[in-house]
Amino acid sequence: MKKEDKNAIIEELKGQLSEYANFYLTDIEGLNAEQTSELRRACFKNQIKLVVVKNTLLHKALETQNVDAQLFDCLKGNTALMLCNTGNAPAKLIKTFADKDKKNKNVKPALKAAFVEETTYVGADQLEFLTSIKSKNELIADLVALLQSPAKNVVSALQSGGSTLHGVLKTLGEREA
Repeated sequence: MKKEDKNAIIEELKGQLSEYANFYLTDIEGLNAEQTSELRRACFKNQIKLVVVKNTLLHKALETQNVDAQLFDCLKGNTALMLCNTGNAPAKLIKTFADKDKKNKNVKPALKAAFVEETTYVGADQLEFLTSIKSKNELIADLVALLQSPAKNVVSALQSGGSTLHGVLKTLGEREA
């Protein structure tokens, strides 16, 4: 590969890394064509960009980003890059694939490392934790629900009090007649 081609790929990777807030380094070696196609379709459906990269080119692209040096140690063997703006989406996808093939000890795709919400996670043992991380939108929804709860209680109390008062007045009105 020519140096100009390598530089173009590095620049493209830099652009993709800056475009997406989160990325996962995974190992998809050993997947057959059917499994790879299924993985690519699932990534597309979940708005995850899947890119198979050369480790040296990704290393050079990551050097310009603000990432932990631990990620460089994970760039060995076959590496696929999962890019996404939702922090837990790739972890859930990897877990779904792992759950499909429980009998196989070498489940692919396998998590090598992840850079989620400006934090680095290294190792396949971090997958459970990464699936439980809430996205920004999920946190906002939880906050809105918490803020709405007291207001709903007040409105409910006022409405129930109004219907009670109406019932008392109606009873009093019927009694005099």
